[in-house]
Amino acid sequence: MGVVNCVAYSRKTGQKFADVDLDNVSETLAADEDSFVWIGLYEPDAPLLQHVQEEFGLHELAVEDALRQKQRPKAEAYGDSLFIVVRTARLEKDDICFGETFIFVGARYVITVRQGASLTYSTVRTHCEKNPKQMRYGPGYVLYALLDFVVDNYFPVAEDLGVYLHALEQDIFADTFKRQTIRHLYDLKADLVRLRLAANPMQDICNFLMHHADATIVPRGILPYFRDIHDHTLRIHDAIDAQSEMLRVAMDVNLALVSVGQNEIVKRLASWAAILAIPTMIASFYGMNFEFMPELKWHFGYPAAMTVMLLGCLWLYRRLKRAKWL
Repeated sequence: MGVVNCVAYSRKTGQKFADVDLDNVSETLAADEDSFVWIGLYEPDAPLLQHVQEEFGLHELAVEDALRQKQRPKAEAYGDSLFIVVRTARLEKDDICFGETFIFVGARYVITVRQGASLTYSTVRTHCEKNPKQMRYGPGYVLYALLDFVVDNYFPVAEDLGVYLHALEQDIFADTFKRQTIRHLYDLKADLVRLRLAANPMQDICNFLMHHADATIVPRGILPYFRDIHDHTLRIHDAIDAQSEMLRVAMDVNLALVSVGQNEIVKRLASWAAILAIPTMIASFYGMNFEFMPELKWHFGYPAAMTVMLLGCLWLYRRLKRAKWL
């Protein structure tokens, strides 16, 4: 909880030069005018965020959003700084967990605030530190690396949902109806909707950064990097749309197969009801209390009636069998 990392980097060399205590950030930045800091926070409390706000002059509305959580992904400019909200997604066993990351970016700082389920950004930091040439762009490149990491983590989630949908196809086309299959399809649909709500706003964020962000934070030299993220967001958007369409078709097919199965049962019940109607009708005639009835006094009347019933039932059975009602 709280401060995970607080590291200073030089824009001249693009390399890390010091691990900094949060209370000494101002002194470190004052000592080297070409330096910037990258601070990583995980579920900080209000006093810690307030301390960071005072240290860097963060806008109170942005800090308020970071404390409230459950914000829509967005990018906003507050004077000479940027505030970006992104939704993160990761796989935990068979469950998809969503979290949030709030990113404050200025000319000399990057502050990430992770809330909820989120992969650590240590791999992003390692990647950035291995690329000092790009790190000379300063906080803008760090921002790119963070957004790229978030977007790239949508792909395994989408792929896992696709594999899960493929596995459900066996239950969809099973001979027997499984009520649980509908439940699984509904849960899958809910996960796709949540992933869509997380991924789609990234297109607007990238467009904002490419066309409206301050050049001191997002230099023109790294705009191609953000175009690459925008391309990734389009790919994940297409993947989600494709899976949503497949899921819709799967749900329609499942309901159609259920209806077909019910129709088959109704046809069989109707067929047997029709077959049983023949002996029922004949027996009902002879169950009437009338004295003068056909063949009532005939010695072979009973066997003849049974034979007619049997032949009638067999004839109707064959007709229904040929019609594939039985």
